[in-house]
Amino acid sequence: QVQLVESGGGSVQSGGSLKLTCTASGYSGRRACMAWFRQVPGKDREGVATLYDFRVGQYFGDFTRGRFRVSGDPAKTTSDLLMDNLTPEDTATYFCAANDDPTGCNRPLVTRFKYWGQGIQVTVSS
Repeated sequence: QVQLVESGGGSVQSGGSLKLTCTASGYSGRRACMAWFRQVPGKDREGVATLYDFRVGQYFGDFTRGRFRVSGDPAKTTSDLLMDNLTPEDTATYFCAANDDPTGCNRPLVTRFKYWGQGIQVTVSS
């Protein structure tokens, strides 16, 4: 049974950084897609970044440009999302998602991912 657990969230001041980690159990992730989404109350969940085979990252949304970096460790079956220069607009619940194959890596839609974490809150204060 695949389980995804997010960690590393919390509160930070504007301009600060946070690193989120998604730890997957019961999951190999080899030649498969892991992804990060975020959601603000009242809005749709949006794709932030994807990671194929723990090594090939893609980013989605202008807000990620130059500030977000995704990486992975196949030995630990983890995916990290490093977020720099955070602003209050980055306040959201962040979710980790994964598939057993590459599905979703080029176009991260909620409906395309099989496994989900519970989500973790990130709050950025001005």
